[in-house]
Amino acid sequence: MEVNNRYITITNHIQGSAKESDFELKVVPLELSVEPGSNEVIIKNLWVSIDPYQLNRMKRHSSSQKTIQSAVGITPGQPIDAPGVARVLVSDNPEFVKDDLVVGFVHWGEYSVVKGGILWKLDPEIELPLSYHAGVLGLSGLTAYAGLFEICKPEKGDKVFVSAACGSVGNLVGQYAKLSGCYVVGCAGSRDKVALLKEKLGFDDAFNYKEETDLNSALARYFPGGIDIYFDNVGGEMLEAAVANMNISGRVAACGVIAEYSGGAKRAAPNMVDVIYKRIKIQGFLALDHMNLHSDFLSTTTDYIQNGKIKVQEDISYGVESIPSAFIGLFRGDNVGKKIVKIADE
Repeated sequence: MEVNNRYITITNHIQGSAKESDFELKVVPLELSVEPGSNEVIIKNLWVSIDPYQLNRMKRHSSSQKTIQSAVGITPGQPIDAPGVARVLVSDNPEFVKDDLVVGFVHWGEYSVVKGGILWKLDPEIELPLSYHAGVLGLSGLTAYAGLFEICKPEKGDKVFVSAACGSVGNLVGQYAKLSGCYVVGCAGSRDKVALLKEKLGFDDAFNYKEETDLNSALARYFPGGIDIYFDNVGGEMLEAAVANMNISGRVAACGVIAEYSGGAKRAAPNMVDVIYKRIKIQGFLALDHMNLHSDFLSTTTDYIQNGKIKVQEDISYGVESIPSAFIGLFRGDNVGKKIVKIADE
């Protein structure tokens, strides 16, 4: 049996901000069969994750490490891989059979042909929406969990600052921190997002960074006693201001630099005298570095969701053709929570 596979690719390497013309919807025939001994699995994609780090992969001179699945540079014309949820159609891999639900690296498209090593069977005992496995129970959630608990190691009473706090990672960091007994302040890019953080997600306070002319002064106002933990999703001037307001033995989890991906923002760096004399730890990390935490993360987060302790924030678009606009919207701050695209019915 043959189907037409529609998928999104880039037309060229992207420098600066992404625009609609940088993307193309391709349609190619796909035979739903695999060669014996190939270890290949053909899957029908159901949900795909839309993440800002992909822009760094689309550059001609990517800073990505080629040994890391989620960071390999993207070649124009080729399918773009991303975390997602799918259903197995055909398998030559003994770990998977037809109709298995799987999570892992799929494509920004309707179908994917992958090796089994980048897929995992979905736990059938988790009775939550499948879309959660592309976000809160996927790599976004693991990023928040590992960065906060493994790198920053929060203690009750710690003062925590989260940038891009309405994003897929930031909103979870704030909720995890509150559940750990911390005082949490987040920043976001609109008054509506600030209200969401305070009124629904339980942040102690929040502010609109676009309304602040001096980030250093703003953080001094919200943290008169200093910051113990900063979860950095943006880099740039926000990181510089956070370090200036950190306490001795402060911890920074460097998760993303959305302010710098497109190259338009002013680059900034923390004051290294502060870093040294305050003994501040700044650590960059990727979720895939911490797969040893996956079981604890999954069970803890599932329990929190089922008991109403974590409020899941999803921002959903529909259809493969919506992927470019969904992706570009991340850099305008259009999304509230985890941006995902529904590709097909479950």
